Amino acid sequence: MRPTSPSRPPARPSPRPHRQGHRWARTEHGVVFPSPVVILSIVAVAMAGLAYFATQGQPPTEREVTPVATTPSETTTSTPSSMPTTKPKPTKPPVDKGKVYVEVYNNSGVTGLAGRIGDTATQAGWQVVGTDNWYGSIPASTVYYPPALKRAARALALDLGIGRTALAVDPMKRDRLTVILTSDHA
Repeated sequence: MRPTSPSRPPARPSPRPHRQGHRWARTEHGVVFPSPVVILSIVAVAMAGLAYFATQGQPPTEREVTPVATTPSETTTSTPSSMPTTKPKPTKPPVDKGKVYVEVYNNSGVTGLAGRIGDTATQAGWQVVGTDNWYGSIPASTVYYPPALKRAARALALDLGIGRTALAVDPMKRDRLTVILTSDHA
């Protein structure tokens, strides 16, 4: 037996893994977590799936314009009665077509459709400021309007024979009416 010297500490095991054959053996066990990108991707797909199923079956927010026939009413003479009369509600002034900007877009594939309808709107008194092609998916010819021009949008739709109006969406400008024509208006 060898005497141990008091100045030398006892031997400690090596912190390196031990060699077994040609592979290194692990001495510590752990868990590897997926990267944050993978976790966020899974959460995003799950949220999109929930949103899809939550919004199925809801009616679209678009509304169709129904023309109202204006016929002069017959005037009848009535005898005064003891019932109080109500004051008629003040009528809103007609839309000043010359002060409303209108842009007309063609989404039909029919060459020149936006120009022809733009000319029709100009002849009806609207201030058409541009015509061009629209790229995207529109289900039917529509007059898009900002909230302040809702009455004007209905009037323009009636003038052009378009049966659909909807609130304007991006990238549409908020100071004018936007007409998008599809093949149903050709």
